[in-house]
Amino acid sequence: MIFKSYILEEKFESIKECKLFLFYGENQGLKQEFKEKLKLQNSSKEILNLFQDEIIKNKNILINEIKNKSLFNEKKIIFINQVNDKILNTLDEIIENIQDERIFLFSDILDKKSKLRHYFEKSKSCGISPCYKDNEITIKKIISKKLKNFQGVTSNIINYITQNTGLDRSKVNNEINKITSYFKDKKIDLNKIDSLLNIKTNEDFNLLKDEAIKGNKINTNRLLADTVFEIENSIYYLNAINQRINRLNEIQNMKKGNLNIETIVSSLRPPVFWKDKAMLIEQSKKWNKYKIQTALKKTYNTEIEIKSNSSIRKDLLIKNLIIDLCITANFA
Repeated sequence: MIFKSYILEEKFESIKECKLFLFYGENQGLKQEFKEKLKLQNSSKEILNLFQDEIIKNKNILINEIKNKSLFNEKKIIFINQVNDKILNTLDEIIENIQDERIFLFSDILDKKSKLRHYFEKSKSCGISPCYKDNEITIKKIISKKLKNFQGVTSNIINYITQNTGLDRSKVNNEINKITSYFKDKKIDLNKIDSLLNIKTNEDFNLLKDEAIKGNKINTNRLLADTVFEIENSIYYLNAINQRINRLNEIQNMKKGNLNIETIVSSLRPPVFWKDKAMLIEQSKKWNKYKIQTALKKTYNTEIEIKSNSSIRKDLLIKNLIIDLCITANFA
């Protein structure tokens, strides 16, 4: 059963009867919003985070979680991350045993030939929602809606935020959070927006991120010492890393026949900004499927640590992640 994502954003309760639900697509920010809504709606329930790889290695992990009922929570919510067609056989085996539990799966882009996508689209007891990339119109609507209770919101401010977030919902949410926290009197000052959004700091971080993913140890060490890490930007840093790793994943998925890297990068949608092309091509030569999955797990675990422990040094977690990515890039 197919659910349109824009309808779910307004009527999220409509998915509550689905035993299994799959969110897929390139819009990482939207998928994260749906995940946060699920956590909020099910705050009294036990919530588990799993990855497809660990289930494939030992499917009893999922089976045991379904069979073992909690004494303290009436229901169990299970997130399964980074899924693809390989998970389908396991889902077939466990779906009849699902009672009070609800399982939510998260995937990147699935093409029309995907067996997993077809299974969810045709099922009457399961749901699926494609999460397509935002465009300028949807991003501006998000900004306007989230700042509707603030004074001084002009088209210039909305355009400024839009331009500096690259139509990336994750970045938009991060910048909106900073704005709403800073302007507590509900009055936005355009002159203060530029310094608040730390565009220069973000540019410095992107240089560091790119050198680490390229595996350049010397430049990574130098930039680690020079880059200022803003603690409140931790999620932005993670999103920036994830976007690049997911781009590399797209390139890996498109490697067919005699297509060279340059051709693949030029055909990516949305298009790669011309300044980033050379760096992306160089990085893609360092990364394979195994390294990419390793990196995505590292970023996911870092995000969990940041969000679950308010007293932890977030800047150190990001720095450690950067170092790990540089090391991973240089794996043989």
